[in-house]
Amino acid sequence: MSLLSTVKLTLTSFGMLLTGACAAQNVPPTEAASAKWKDASVYAIDVKNLDGTKGDLKQFEGKVAIIVNTASQCGLTPQYAALEALALKYKDRGVVVLGFPSGDFGGQEFESASEIREFCTIKYKITFPLFEKCSVNAGATQSPIFECLAAKTGKLPGWNFGKYIVSKDGKSATFFDSRVAPDSKEIEAAILAAIQQ
Repeated sequence: MSLLSTVKLTLTSFGMLLTGACAAQNVPPTEAASAKWKDASVYAIDVKNLDGTKGDLKQFEGKVAIIVNTASQCGLTPQYAALEALALKYKDRGVVVLGFPSGDFGGQEFESASEIREFCTIKYKITFPLFEKCSVNAGATQSPIFECLAAKTGKLPGWNFGKYIVSKDGKSATFFDSRVAPDSKEIEAAILAAIQQ
């Protein structure tokens, strides 16, 4: 096999791996999770701000939230620019983007809150809220936010930059995997539908 063929095969394999990794994890909710989160609002969950201080999701109740598991050192990190544009575009229509940094996928998030804040501010001029670095994947350390969203949608991100469009009452959500760009027609349609509900 020639060197060129080997390189093409390697790149094709990498592309297939990346595409598969970006897909959603199907997570059928257990009876316990369904009972726990069925009527619960995402906006009632306790969170911490990026700096570790007590956060408040209740302030977003009545708005449509776009909840995203973010990472600063990922090939998809440029999605930050489109997320910021969405936040600004729909701000006056009751839409907010909420970023939850995570290192679950490839360890592609900085360790410290100050590094995350500095990167997001300098590189992408992010103005939307960022919360404490957390775990997305199911298990003992999973963030309650992602446990709740998984119970409501049956989906968890399979990679960085999975997106949930959350209803104004926080009781329902629609999931889009990492491959769906924030400025895609699908995301915009879901935002507009949620605004009208």
